[in-house]
Amino acid sequence: MHFPRTPSFSLHGKRALIAGGSSGIGLACAVALAEHGAEVTIAARSGDKLREIIDQMGAENWTASALELDVSDVAATTAAVEKAGPFDILINSAGTARHSPALETVEADFDTVSGLNIKGAYFLTKAVADGLVKAGKGGSLINISSQMAHVGGIDRAVYSATKHAVEGFTKSMAIEWGPMGIRINTICPTFIITPLTKPTFDRPERRAWVEGKIKLGRIGEVEDMMGAAVFLASDASALITGSALMVDGGWTAD
Repeated sequence: MHFPRTPSFSLHGKRALIAGGSSGIGLACAVALAEHGAEVTIAARSGDKLREIIDQMGAENWTASALELDVSDVAATTAAVEKAGPFDILINSAGTARHSPALETVEADFDTVSGLNIKGAYFLTKAVADGLVKAGKGGSLINISSQMAHVGGIDRAVYSATKHAVEGFTKSMAIEWGPMGIRINTICPTFIITPLTKPTFDRPERRAWVEGKIKLGRIGEVEDMMGAAVFLASDASALITGSALMVDGGWTAD
């Protein structure tokens, strides 16, 4: 009898770009991919912090390099990715939020959040895919989305709108690029404890609301994202594209 064998989770020989990789979810994903053998390039705006991270990763015998990058600057991002690529894997964790009641939304906040979360994400993904197409290679592109791409939330009309948009362009790109062997998916976390979410957890009523919605009864940690990133980056998910992987503790099960 011929038994099937589990596809490899190894990322040896793969080059990965992690945008927004200097902290929180992005850094956790960079570590996860490095642990599984990928050569990681961590992109963020903070040069000094990046260099410190790269030095520490080198001490772990991981292969890592830094790329100073502001994803909201489309022209600079496109040029940097073209120069540094091609990348077999993209994890785009660059994002921002400015929460307020919808009736109090101001145009500047809307433009800032959508400029990074939609426009920046779109053109970063496009730039990495363009490098793969020119190199005649397949790849796995992953945008860090949110459970708020599938539901609504208090004070989150703008943020939720941007993440719904990410889901939309991800599905369309999956249709276009599938024949070229390029997969693209999203990971949709619930509330994860990071510097970005700290203000929410500092408010007891909001923390109670969050904990009451998560069916597993706890707020997420960055470690909860790491296995999902490795899975979607690797051959273990070779038939998955245009999908959203929910890491939400059951929030959206209702």
